[in-house]
Amino acid sequence: QVQLEESGGSSVQAGGSLRLSCEASEDTYSNYCMGWFRQAPGKEREGVATIYTGLGRTRYAASVLGRFSISQGNAKNTLYLQMNSLKPEDTAMYYCAAERTLSWVSCIDALLGPGRFGNWGQGTQVTVSS
Repeated sequence: QVQLEESGGSSVQAGGSLRLSCEASEDTYSNYCMGWFRQAPGKEREGVATIYTGLGRTRYAASVLGRFSISQGNAKNTLYLQMNSLKPEDTAMYYCAAERTLSWVSCIDALLGPGRFGNWGQGTQVTVSS
């Protein structure tokens, strides 16, 4: 089991930017499906973005397309989520997820299925005020 730790969450004004980081306990630089999910109070966990590491294939939720960007860091165990033009509706706990058993094709679809990921971090809170 890979351990994941998120950081970078904060409170910001609408229109602002944040960068979330996810550090894994092992090398996830290639052949891993990595994702960012979020969950607001009273709502189900939803996919934000996924990336198949090494190949760089990404997928974004329609609600964040053009505003958020998922990327791998230069370190072999780091994942980022750059969030720009933040809106109050982006307020949520953000979670990093990892799964080694998914192919890159399945990784793209995994945005819609948090149950496909077997490894999760504890989350980092993002609060956007209007």
